[in-house]
Amino acid sequence: MTFLKNHLVASLALTFSVTLAAQAAELTPGTRIDAQSLAQHMGDTFEGHAIGDLLTERMQILIKDEGLAITLKTSEPITLGKDYMAATKANEGKAVYNRDTRQVDGWVAGIPFPNVSQDDPDAAAKLIWNHHYAQPTKNLQDYPKFGYLFLNDKVGLERRQEWAFKRYYMKGRLGAAQTVEGDGSILTKTLLYATYPNDIRGLGLFTVRYDSPKLEDSWAYVKSVRRTRRLSGGTWMDPIGGTDQLSDDIEIFNAHPSWYPDYKLLGKRWILAVANSTGETWNQKASGNAEFPVIDLDNAPHWNPKAEWEPREVWVVEATTPPEHPYSKKVMYMDTQFPRFYQAEAYDRKGQFWKWMNYHLKTIKTEDGDVGIISAAGFTIDYQRRHGTVFVLGGPRLNTPGVTADDVNLRELEKAAR
Repeated sequence: MTFLKNHLVASLALTFSVTLAAQAAELTPGTRIDAQSLAQHMGDTFEGHAIGDLLTERMQILIKDEGLAITLKTSEPITLGKDYMAATKANEGKAVYNRDTRQVDGWVAGIPFPNVSQDDPDAAAKLIWNHHYAQPTKNLQDYPKFGYLFLNDKVGLERRQEWAFKRYYMKGRLGAAQTVEGDGSILTKTLLYATYPNDIRGLGLFTVRYDSPKLEDSWAYVKSVRRTRRLSGGTWMDPIGGTDQLSDDIEIFNAHPSWYPDYKLLGKRWILAVANSTGETWNQKASGNAEFPVIDLDNAPHWNPKAEWEPREVWVVEATTPPEHPYSKKVMYMDTQFPRFYQAEAYDRKGQFWKWMNYHLKTIKTEDGDVGIISAAGFTIDYQRRHGTVFVLGGPRLNTPGVTADDVNLRELEKAAR
């Protein structure tokens, strides 16, 4: 009798599995996954991956409860810059991670650790150092105009601001006669300031980041007294203006690796991400909601992206913050082919989910004919405060000719405020 009972249970389980397999479908590009269709598609596949496996737990919750909708797109190969890859190959094996100091010795240019193994006990730290040293943007990010959109889940677009961003790399320079400018102590010089509306024009920072654990030097322009003032070294954890984004959240992670006390590799997996953003994110010739076609402004909660998502393999890294940081941790999803993050989940000091960050990447030509990867749009949504800040990019340039390190300075911040 026991044998017959076990045989019956096994037969039923096999029948159920076969039925599920027969019902599962390989989805086509253009398929929309939303709250109404999520359950139906969880067992289906796209490019051979189960939809349930491609959606993180947080994405599933946002689809079910927060109106997030995913439109599937055929995955495309991503081309990395020739100088970027040449530097990585030429310097492979030179960078060494020092577990005692938590620093990297010997890095010259390119990706310091191009072949990270999942079994390496220092894998998470090496991935973060890859991100810190080897952004695939070449030597200068020059964004003369980008927008911050402030969104409320009830009323939609509250207000907008226009900003400028310029980051000059002093070390690890690609396609240049010298990989280092200056004495080697400075990694980057960055300008970030508002240009519109007039009441915040000039609000922003000039920041010098050192190639060491030393806290960066930052200056802000104070309009009321028409003077600049030096800020404390903790500004990397502060919000940018009135946005939902911390300085640490620029491109999802914007800190020196040693400022975080610990990193943990949670694994490697496939997710749906916006890796090849198509169309415009900011149509400056349009008006109303049509000006920002990358955002579903017409439907509550008004901050969900309108984009096409494709399968990408990612590393999942958990970063533990220092005690004074507003977050307790970030869980971040980095492409395994190059060190850029697509998504992150931030948690408050009580360990409760707080913010979801989602960046849309795009490959563009650099001014010298190479290629680089930028963020065409970035979403930072505060689900506790029911508020979001969306970054949209207009007119990006990489490796703009004629710009030198001397052009990225405090005087430019003062000039912008006048």
